Amino acid sequence: MIMLDATIVSVANPAIMRGLGLGGDYSGVVWVTSAYLLAYAVPLLVTGRLGDRFGPRRMFLVGLAVFTLSSAWCGLAGMLPGGGLGMLVAARAAQGLGASFISPQTMAIITRIFPPQRRGVAMGVWGSVAGVAGLVGPIAGGVLVDAFGWESIFFVNVPIGIAALIAASRFVPKLPTHAHRFDLPGVALFVAGMFLIVFGLQEGNTYDWGPIVGPISVVGLIVAGLVLLALFVVWQGVQRGEPLLPLAVMRDRNFALANIAVTSTGFAVTTFNLPLIFFLQTVRGLTPTQGALVLAPSAVMSVILARFVGRLVDRVVNPRVLIAPGAVAYLGGMVWMAWLMRPDTPIWLFLLPAALLGIGGSFVWGPLSTTANRSLPPQWAGAGSGIYNTTRQLGAVIGSASIAALMEARIAAHLPGAAPSAGASGMVLPEPIRAPFAAAMAESLLLPAGVLGIALVAALFLVPPPFRRPGAGAPAPGSARP
Repeated sequence: MIMLDATIVSVANPAIMRGLGLGGDYSGVVWVTSAYLLAYAVPLLVTGRLGDRFGPRRMFLVGLAVFTLSSAWCGLAGMLPGGGLGMLVAARAAQGLGASFISPQTMAIITRIFPPQRRGVAMGVWGSVAGVAGLVGPIAGGVLVDAFGWESIFFVNVPIGIAALIAASRFVPKLPTHAHRFDLPGVALFVAGMFLIVFGLQEGNTYDWGPIVGPISVVGLIVAGLVLLALFVVWQGVQRGEPLLPLAVMRDRNFALANIAVTSTGFAVTTFNLPLIFFLQTVRGLTPTQGALVLAPSAVMSVILARFVGRLVDRVVNPRVLIAPGAVAYLGGMVWMAWLMRPDTPIWLFLLPAALLGIGGSFVWGPLSTTANRSLPPQWAGAGSGIYNTTRQLGAVIGSASIAALMEARIAAHLPGAAPSAGASGMVLPEPIRAPFAAAMAESLLLPAGVLGIALVAALFLVPPPFRRPGAGAPAPGSARP
């Protein structure tokens, strides 16, 4: 549900823009995604600790209830008095907050239940579900938008959420808790820094990357955000209490590298769908369902390979043997897709890079999750999962803001004037401007491909975990410490 809602909106963006009368306001509609991702990413460092303090099961249920209720609010945002884009963005932020309570608990529960030598399959399934959801999101969104309107992509969460609450109450186990103190100055620095960066990136084109109010400029906001994040890191190292980001955990080489890789992967996956969907709907004239089905081979390949890759993770000593080729396939699929984005390319050809994306994702998501937490001790399970999920979502939220700015810039370069508004309407563009609009979307797609290269470089430096499989005469699983 969490990952689905991070991507399902991409296919509905043209319909939301049309339904809420947003014209060509790409930055405005992208806030529907960014608000969710920002409210999801920022609290994760705290909510992981809350699971350690009050129990992951309890926090999972609280988050699931908030997520389900706010999903209903999202669907009603255009119907309620005073509703519109502002209310939808607020509801999405509440939804993201609920997601931030859920996500670290799932990873912490898996880490604490399964011994290191058996986490591969468990994390493989967990990571693959996240990857599949990111790919299935646009498909599900297309079907729902075509059949019931954009509001349905949020209403569908309500019955699923209720069923999940009942199942979680019955099946999710209670686990021991650990006392924690919370770093409020660290929270303030982190929240302020992230908001300034995301706002600056996403609204840069709106203010022409210049002044906003008086001496305050877009670039100044971004620089201020970076400074606050740097101060946050420094504070985590010098404070005497319990830091949100225990820097000692980053001494584990694989944990640190996996976080770098998942940040760039989260950035790439979140940004990839938006330009592709606009191209398929406004240049090629596909319906939301038809456009989303272009990505169906990705989901199919991910489902087929999930268990197989999970078993490989438990057998392969060096994780880079799996993750590096997966990153290459992922990156190659994105570049291939961008190269095909022309008005006259046969639609069936897009299915080939889509399948390659599914193969690459299968060898990235699950193995990265396992690699990140395999050698962490149980008492750091909550902190470790919180950090890992935070870095993944930080990549996603910064990517969401960045792709909006890049798309607007490339459209302005290829189509000066009012053409972006036509593309945003969700209607097929006139013949003369299809090729330049397609070029703008293809160039935008190269951003996630380039950032994914960072994941590939990080994967090349991964090393075998500090233990071997049972019977190998190595230290007992779990004995290693960062």
